[in-house]
Order: sequence, then C-alpha cells, then structure tokens
Amino acid sequence: MQDALPVGLAALERVRRGGPQELIEAFGGAEGDPLERLRQEGEPAASRVREQLDQVSPGLGNPVMKVEVRDVPADPAQATTAEATQLQARLCSIEQRLRLLEQRTFQAEELP
Repeated sequence: MQDALPVGLAALERVRRGGPQELIEAFGGAEGDPLERLRQEGEPAASRVREQLDQVSPGLGNPVMKVEVRDVPADPAQATTAEATQLQARLCSIEQRLRLLEQRTFQAEELP
C-alpha cells in the first residue's frame, strides 16, 4: 500500500486531468524514474486516504511499525497520573470509534 497507492492515485489524477495521453507523458522522455515521480505526485492524496482508513480502524491505512515495549508497574498505584490520564483519553477515543463503527455497520445493514 505504501508504494502502489500513491502511484495509482497519481495515475488516476493524470488521466482525469488530461486523459490517457497525460499518463503516457509520465513515462515519456523525462529523466528519472517515472514510477518514483508518480509516487511523489500521489503521496499527498495517499496520505489522506491512509488517515481516513486509520480513523475507521487503527492500523488499516498504515503499516505495522516496530514499537518499544517496556515494563509497566503491576500495581496501578505506581502508575503516574500522566500515564493514567493518557490511558483514559486513549480508551475514550477507542470507545468513540467503536460506537461510530457500530452505527455505520447497522446503517449499512438497514439499507435495501
């Protein structure tokens, strides 16, 4: 998705803007890699698509990334107030997204 989506979106935009000839020009005599040029052209639109996918389901629009894992105190009293506040805010965000997803799912089921 990281490479193909921007290229595809740039190709579609070129065809929409100037027809097939505009797309063919991307592969014409210009110097450099035409696929890299298309990827750069389409990256802003691809980023917006990925962000929208992530709003539906986190991780859907962006690849899995390595994370740093650290020990968390087993005793909740040892957790800092800032960590507890961050956790609560994140849980609320997840709950809101789940409600939105449920609403959209039920609305889609009700359509003929």
